[in-house]
Amino acid sequence: MTWIEDIETLDTLYGAASEAARIKVTDRLIPAYANWIARSRFCLLSSVGPEGTDCSPRGDDGPVVQAPDPRTLWLPDWRGNNRVDTLRNIVRDGRVSLTFLIAGSTTAMRVNGTARLSVDPDLLARFARSGAQPRSVIVVAISEVYPQCAKALLRAGLWRDGDQSDGLATLGDMLREVTSGGFDGASYDAELPGRIARTMW
Repeated sequence: MTWIEDIETLDTLYGAASEAARIKVTDRLIPAYANWIARSRFCLLSSVGPEGTDCSPRGDDGPVVQAPDPRTLWLPDWRGNNRVDTLRNIVRDGRVSLTFLIAGSTTAMRVNGTARLSVDPDLLARFARSGAQPRSVIVVAISEVYPQCAKALLRAGLWRDGDQSDGLATLGDMLREVTSGGFDGASYDAELPGRIARTMW
């Protein structure tokens, strides 16, 4: 295996970034970036902590984040599995990256910054729905925001090729396999839709 061990070798291999790649990066949400993110209902949230890195999917049935000003994002932490890996990382480190997607678009919007967790009652109440509210809100201070080149999504045919899930293992199948048959995956899968409906928010 041949490894790249230094930045000079890396830069020589790849060459200089294009003008578009250099000028697209801003330290705040310009109107076009803000409008794009406001349309996104899904993002991937990456964080780092003492145990390593974590990447968590986040979704909503409307905008996945709110932007109270050009340098800040609010991301509600809706109910999950209570592992809170990302939240633990944020409390201990704070560095985060977000990648926003919109179904049908081959652009991805990227945000780098630092985050803190808020349990301010007024902020939690802003996200209240059907008697539920998030237990915390991730407040992101933006340091960089920019759109990503479309090539990755075009290569993957992510929207072009429609539903690509046929034949995939279910979550119950995976849990049964990881426990060498010790977990009742069939019951888990059968109960999952009802459990999700009861605990969505």
